[in-house]
Amino acid sequence: MTIGGAGVVGYRAAVVGAGHTRFGVLPQGPRQLLREATDAALASVDRGFDRSRLGRGYLASLGFGGWQIGNSSALLAEEIGVPQLATVRVENACASGGFAVQEAIREVASGGSDLVVVAGVEKMTDVSNARRRYWLGVSGDTEWERQAGLTFAGVYGLLASRYLAHYGLGREVLAEVAVKAHANGARNPNAHFQKPVSKEQALASPIVADPLGLYDCCPVSDGAAAVVLASAESARRWTDTPVYVEGVGAASDRLAVQERPDLLGFAASRRAAELAFRSAGRQPADLSFAEVHDCFTIAELLALEDLGLCGRGEAGPWTASGATGRTGRLPVNPDGGLKAKGHPIGATGVSQVYEIFQQLRGTADARQVPGAERALAHNVGGAGATAAVTIFARG
Repeated sequence: MTIGGAGVVGYRAAVVGAGHTRFGVLPQGPRQLLREATDAALASVDRGFDRSRLGRGYLASLGFGGWQIGNSSALLAEEIGVPQLATVRVENACASGGFAVQEAIREVASGGSDLVVVAGVEKMTDVSNARRRYWLGVSGDTEWERQAGLTFAGVYGLLASRYLAHYGLGREVLAEVAVKAHANGARNPNAHFQKPVSKEQALASPIVADPLGLYDCCPVSDGAAAVVLASAESARRWTDTPVYVEGVGAASDRLAVQERPDLLGFAASRRAAELAFRSAGRQPADLSFAEVHDCFTIAELLALEDLGLCGRGEAGPWTASGATGRTGRLPVNPDGGLKAKGHPIGATGVSQVYEIFQQLRGTADARQVPGAERALAHNVGGAGATAAVTIFARG
């Protein structure tokens, strides 16, 4: 089945199982995290599942800190107990998980495999602060940004300064994103941060990269997530409640931020969203909720506008109105997002799909979005250089 083209509408694949570790500062190493997430995902498939039936595996990981940089995908086959399984590693910085999921979708939609597993993993807290900064910086432009000493937070701080100045807004709109994220994270037992934060706390937090304060930045986290995908035709062989893939879109942009003509959004996100909605035959108004890439609070505001969920310049007031809250007009990141749930780089995009799987099956417990039927996952690499957008629907 063709996917991603203009006018192509119909189910591409289905998620039939999902697993997730806790995100945070964890004692487990990457192998154990990978094993825990994949074991949970494979065990969640309702019936008749045999691991030997997997046709392919995809591992999403930056290889943070230098952990098994080369040939790490072989560890996925090893840890799920099928060492002969063909596996592929996908590395697109923070968007590794989203792109790995889309590669898996293509595999089953094309008939290459009937059943595949996708896992994302990162171990980030076992290296020094200096080494963390190095590995966080490798996703940006090497020739200019890194050699000039610009940090990842620094890039987003520049984007936030431009955005706030252009629209005449204050840091209060950023704080609204943080408050909402932490309120949702407090409901998620897998979240790195599980406590609410007030607007006053967010605004009073130490500045990290002006205008971004401590509560505007996602944490450095360990963790893993995994999903099992099947062809749309075979999905109900594995579960009575599959979650179907309706549309996919992906795009890239210039790596260095200073080379882009527009700093008020990410062209890659806009193009990926356009392709995803077109291939699904849907509009933003059809969504029940969205999982967006909020590595910094400004990133969520940019995402809302890039994805067409609100008009340009409207994301701040829209968020402040409560529209993106769990019971609002369009809930955003009911799991707490990267901001509160955590951001183990390779696991993030897969974790978004895990959350969508739970929400659309009505099994998200205290963080359940009422009446959820359709959702979008938006995963960004670096400072907007790559983006993957995938649309899912309840079966």
